[in-house]
This record gives sequence, C-alpha cells and structure tokens, in this order.
Amino acid sequence: MSDNEPTLAQLGEFGVIDAINAGRHQPDAVALGPGDDAAVITAADGRTVVSTDMLVQDRHFRLDWSTAHDIGRKAIAQNAADVEAMGATPTAFVVAFGAPPDTAVAAAQALSDGLWDEARRCGAGIAGGDLVSAPLWVVSVTVLGDLGGRAPVRRDGAQPGDTVAVAGDLGRSGAGYALWLNGIREPTALRAQHLVPKPPYGQGRVAADAGATSMTDVSDGLLADLGHIAAASGVVIDLSREALGADHDALSGAAVATGVDAWEWVFGGGEDHALVATFPGAVPRGWRVIGRVLDGRAAVYVDGESWSGNAGWQSY
Repeated sequence: MSDNEPTLAQLGEFGVIDAINAGRHQPDAVALGPGDDAAVITAADGRTVVSTDMLVQDRHFRLDWSTAHDIGRKAIAQNAADVEAMGATPTAFVVAFGAPPDTAVAAAQALSDGLWDEARRCGAGIAGGDLVSAPLWVVSVTVLGDLGGRAPVRRDGAQPGDTVAVAGDLGRSGAGYALWLNGIREPTALRAQHLVPKPPYGQGRVAADAGATSMTDVSDGLLADLGHIAAASGVVIDLSREALGADHDALSGAAVATGVDAWEWVFGGGEDHALVATFPGAVPRGWRVIGRVLDGRAAVYVDGESWSGNAGWQSY
C-alpha cells in the first residue's frame, strides 16, 4: 500500500460502504439492497434456504497467496455451494467484513469486486452487510436461496440401490494447497483452484429435478462429506477408485512434485465444493457415477474396504 492511498479509518465506515456499493446492479430477487437498516429479499417459493460461513485470515486464506478479489470470490463460492447442495438457487448474499483500520480502501474495493464477480456467476447479488474494525481480515457470509417449488434435497434420503455421483472436480484444491505450501509454481491451474473453487452452479437444481435422494457439497473432503450422508441415511456408501481415476490422474504431476499420494487429495482434500449426490435412477447430464449405496451399518468404503488415509478437514 502506498502512503497516499486512503485507508478504511481515513474514509470511515459509511464512506467505504458507499464506495464499494457504487454502481452495483441488484438482481430481481433483491427488492431493497444496501442503504437502509435491512435489505428486502423476495421469496417467490414462500420458503428461503439459508446458510452461513466464515473465512478467517491465516486459517482459511493467506494474504500473501490470495488477492482480495480471490478472497471475495472464494467466500461467495463456498456459501453458494451449500445452497446448491439443497437443490436451491442462490438469490442474495449478506457479507460482514472485519479488517485492521490501516487496510487500504482499495483492498476493500477489490474484495467487494470479487464478491460481486462470483455472485453474478450464480445469478445472485450482495444485498447488504457490515464493516467493522478487527485485528485481521474476517469475511462472514450469509447466503439466501430459492427452492423454486422443489422439496429440499437433504442428507438423510439415500437408499440401498442408489447410485452415487459427483458434479465438479475433486482433489484440485488440496493439490493446489500442497503446491503453494511447498513453493511449487506448476501446475498453475491447481494453485488457482485452491484460491478460488469452482462449484458446478445450476447442478444442484438439476440433481433435484432428477430425483436425487440426498446431496451435499464437498467442503471437508469426499469421504468426510459422504460420511454425513451415510450417517444421516443409515447406509453404506462404496466408492470406486476406477470411477475416480480421472481425478487421480489430473493430480499426478502435483503428487510427484510434492511426494503425496494423489488419492489423499481425491478422498480427503476438501474445499473443491463439487456436489455429490445419490440417485435412484439414471444420473443426469453433468454428473458422473463414482459409487453405490448399499445396505448395512453406516460407513463409507473405497472398493469395499475402509480408507486408512486422510479423511478430510477438521475445524478444530
């Protein structure tokens, strides 16, 4: 930051809020956006899907790796994926941002641009939020979504005989993290996918329309997140290495460079925010089969056996 760049403290809370909201165009679902005591969001379905998530500097992102724009996109993407996983469409986001007073206003503007960039990708807007002083960067996002008349796709509906399928990539974020951590610059695409995930927007709705019996997004790791479905549904989920071979092969270069087994990222990497679901019949376009649902005590297996490697992210 140069000496003549204004800081958050110099411009003040409302000056910053005015600056980052200038020229924004809200989607139809946002009847009243920033500028009043609260926003007004339409809910044509009569129900609203709500989720919230928080990113903390040096825990969920690093300012020496990510641009402010990257952080904004990531914050929106991981929240939008939760709504997609219910079979809903994101409509609006509310964002609270905490940062040190000497943070450049330009950084807050870049963060806001990233938030809006990703929100537009899923057809939503930023309806409001809060700005506070904090000892480090904290970004807290609440997302609202519309089911469009559908029943929510929960975690507890998987049935023996269902097919397990995924939409999106697996293991890319975990591989990218290992590359960043070890100072390895290639492949750049994997490094980028750690900074900004790529949820398969629209596929949650596709899965719901195809009769998905359960669904979640891959935030903590494929095995960990499918473990929630297995436990809630009281079933066994058996994954196929062969069906996941393309994911494994896409990570082979990074695996060699870092000395890590690529399967560790496929099964336990997390933060890809792909969608994984179970289907009683044919899998819809945009989804690929990776396993099956069996009767038995709740568990997740790989080719019929327990996985002894990394099973996923732990918050504590």
